[in-house]
Amino acid sequence: MNDPLLQPFSLKHLTFRNRLMSTAHEPAYTEDGLPKDRYRLYHAEKAKGGIGLTMIGGSSVVAPDSPQAFGNILLYKEEVVGWLRELADDVHEHGAAVMIQITHLGRRTSWSKADWLPVLAPSGVREQAHRAFPKAMEDWDIRRVVAAYADAAERVKAGGLDGIEIECYGHLIDQFWSPATNLRDDDYGGVLDNRMRFGFEVLRAIRDRVGSDFVVGARLVCDEDWDKGLSRDAGTLIAQRLASSGLIDFVNVIRGHIDTDAALSEVIPAMGSRSAPHLDFAGDIRTATRLPTFHAARIQDVATARHAIESGKLDMVGMTRAHMADPHIARKIIEGREAEIRPCVGMAYCIDSIYGGQALCIHNAATGREATMPHIVTPSTGPRRKVVVIGAGPGGLEAARVASARGHEVVLFEAADKAGGQVLVTAGLKRRREILGIVDWRLAQCERHGVELRFNTYAEAADVLAETPDVVVVATGGIPNTGFLSAGEDLVTTSWDILTGSARLGSQILLYDDNGAHPGMTAGEFMARAGASLEIVTPERIVAPDVGGTSYPAYFRAFADHDVTLTLNLRLDSVRRDGNRLVATFIDDYGRRTVEKSADQIVVEHGTVPLDELYFALKPLSRNLGEVDHTALLSDRPQDVATNPEGAFKLWRIGDAVASRNIHAAVYDALRLVKDI
Repeated sequence: MNDPLLQPFSLKHLTFRNRLMSTAHEPAYTEDGLPKDRYRLYHAEKAKGGIGLTMIGGSSVVAPDSPQAFGNILLYKEEVVGWLRELADDVHEHGAAVMIQITHLGRRTSWSKADWLPVLAPSGVREQAHRAFPKAMEDWDIRRVVAAYADAAERVKAGGLDGIEIECYGHLIDQFWSPATNLRDDDYGGVLDNRMRFGFEVLRAIRDRVGSDFVVGARLVCDEDWDKGLSRDAGTLIAQRLASSGLIDFVNVIRGHIDTDAALSEVIPAMGSRSAPHLDFAGDIRTATRLPTFHAARIQDVATARHAIESGKLDMVGMTRAHMADPHIARKIIEGREAEIRPCVGMAYCIDSIYGGQALCIHNAATGREATMPHIVTPSTGPRRKVVVIGAGPGGLEAARVASARGHEVVLFEAADKAGGQVLVTAGLKRRREILGIVDWRLAQCERHGVELRFNTYAEAADVLAETPDVVVVATGGIPNTGFLSAGEDLVTTSWDILTGSARLGSQILLYDDNGAHPGMTAGEFMARAGASLEIVTPERIVAPDVGGTSYPAYFRAFADHDVTLTLNLRLDSVRRDGNRLVATFIDDYGRRTVEKSADQIVVEHGTVPLDELYFALKPLSRNLGEVDHTALLSDRPQDVATNPEGAFKLWRIGDAVASRNIHAAVYDALRLVKDI
């Protein structure tokens, strides 16, 4: 094929079968700091899917005084070699190459983890994101860390991987480079030659240990885009010096700095950002260094990736988050099924959920769960069943997709005139309309597998029973919860009302958000941009605690641009009318007092309550009485509950029809229940 993405690329003795790669990232799948089975299966799936290169171990650490920030691989452990070898063998068996990123985090971690050693940095400049006050490295620290890099590289080579990438953005090596973080007055500070000394010592030590044939590259910041940091000229010069040294074989280009969440959100752009914002810059670095160049930053779709290679800007194109959404991108391109690629919608749930314990894709529940959840749904070998799904939100569409891919006859009822559920509400904010890709992809899959879609149908028990189903999945979602108020429930507006346009905006609005997730922030941004005078009140000690570090900056920028007031630690109790105004009464849990605030309009975001009438109407007629066997569910066995042998069908409810949660929960509910029908 002549597709630029499918052309092989040679790097030293390696030949990648195509130009697609997943850049290094840490999904927090390690066990005891080691890349065991879960980690291996996650990367092997990409190899099965046809990728050319998968890069493991985002920020794999070389020394104990670089403790895990989010589940990093601990390369200073000798036992890591065996696990690396297993992973490499599995990836190689499926035709892909595999490298690993190695680093010392420097100040970009916390001293109060693992062995409680002081965090190191060139100088004692605190990083805001991880909040550590570092120790300025002494001469013996430098010698020790240089040796640790070399030891780690040797373990990687012994593990059978194809190469290493040295992390030089926001971490220890480029903390020496940057005038923002290097205030030293010795041989490692001051002029650029001195600031580059530590990095060169690391590279030479690595080369001495692994030899000249082993592939060594650098993921490096070539412009910190920051008045205090490395300029574009200085960053380009560093890249050129590294290239001319002969110590590295490729560059993986980064632009920006990551010491704050706001800055990180520019380096790793999320939903609503422009596509591939740093691609042209990466091309400039390729021209300046004449080295093989890799890059990844919001290259979500095949067309953009193809352009990156065809235009000569990159040699290998990183579609990292896109491969979390669909690890089989290359295979689908090869097989002429490009339209079937599950899209990355840029929600950044993958990145933000790392700090919650594990990376998860917002709408691919198999990612990171390869041992139990299928990326490819295979046809059932049993009898063909009749499956009825009620509700065409993400969970209901996933249930219909999976059941139909299994070969079953599926009917889906939806009360509205189109699919989407709460996703349509979210898309009321223009910046977040990419999220509709979650719905569009599933609709296309349902149509491909012959799902009968019945819109404008508010299904009742009789409608479901008329289908004589074998399985019924209730995915009716929820409705906004305002019942927590002691008085004034009829006076408030919900975030749904705002985003769907069913309520007119007041001029002075109070938004109460104790959900702490995207819905309240989405409504808040919508109202702020619409010109309302807005105050957001939360009972939490921070605003939106469940919105991750790369996602909240976009909201907060909008709030700053429109002078939104943010108020903490107040819990809404009641609302009353006062003339043509509304008065909200709050409880201050700390001051043990009540606080009143007046507004034209009071908007509340308190999650949803299940829309579950249909489920309870069907429950006594079902074979399992709606019961889910949790032991079977968690051990990946089919559901065989039959507490009511006279029942005619199995019945499950999923997503917000159970309790107020999120898109991933609804999709995961559907996949793990329906995949075994």
